[in-house]
Amino acid sequence: MKKHKALLLFSEGLDSILAGKLLQKQAIEVVALRFITPFFGWSWKGREEEFVLKMAEQFGFKGIVQDITTDFLKVLEAPKHGYGSRINPCIDCRILMLKKAKALLELTGADFLATGEVVGQRPMTQQRHMLRHIEKEAQVEGLVVRPLSARILWETEAERRGLVRKEQFFSWAGRGRKKQIVLARSMGLKEIPSPAGGCLLTDPHIADRIRLYLQHKDIKGLNAPVAELLTFGRHFPLPGAWLVLGRTAEENQRLLRLVTPQDTIIKLKDLPGPTGLILGQASGKVLEEAASLLRRYAPKARHMSGVEVLVISGTSKRSMFRK
Repeated sequence: MKKHKALLLFSEGLDSILAGKLLQKQAIEVVALRFITPFFGWSWKGREEEFVLKMAEQFGFKGIVQDITTDFLKVLEAPKHGYGSRINPCIDCRILMLKKAKALLELTGADFLATGEVVGQRPMTQQRHMLRHIEKEAQVEGLVVRPLSARILWETEAERRGLVRKEQFFSWAGRGRKKQIVLARSMGLKEIPSPAGGCLLTDPHIADRIRLYLQHKDIKGLNAPVAELLTFGRHFPLPGAWLVLGRTAEENQRLLRLVTPQDTIIKLKDLPGPTGLILGQASGKVLEEAASLLRRYAPKARHMSGVEVLVISGTSKRSMFRK
């Protein structure tokens, strides 16, 4: 007899883990689908095999990591349903994820989609009417099983076909976590993760920075390297350009990994300090201001009478003196 399979939108939070375990109790094979962008799940970039191994060892799930950055950035720049409290396009993000997941049903051999959503838990995306609206917009009506709230939601195709038994699911609603923790302990979960609200777009500092970047003129639009750059370091809008300074040796190395041939790198010669990356036109005035900022944030350089700054653009390298 063929074993039925669910494609679970997996956030790494407790709710999605519990949803997967509840499906397993009904002999459903679970494939945990982790979407990633520079704003969430990015630590799995380049570590996809580790994710697959972790899912198998910890939960008995199969695992898939899918980078949706390109499509997500289009949503971020102009979300049809607007932003949340910061610059988080939660409704459009959810629609995008469900569309992407639906496209993977045939590839994975899954019979239906599943999520760990709880009615009323998140104000933007998990109100009952919004769950309906998101399903309609994503063209997945009736395809999504939500084991934690299934008994107070509409019938799904999987239930009609007898693939899952709705009476063995829950009727949870609201924002509390006590029930989830009790269930997790009864299932023998050794680690109980925090709520999976780890989207950097809800961080006020990062959100303000991205909003300012999107409003800035004469610099490149959002792409994956720029999006990642906007999540760390010190940032300075300059005329026709944008400067990022690393705050630590690790951030300096990260900047260098993200540089493109169109960008300019600046750093102090023979002195420790931040590495700077300039997006946009590195004109004379921009370089002067960037060099001043570079010196200001280098403790050993800020009180010197002058410093030599290396300017690297593509294959060219030159030095400039900054008093």
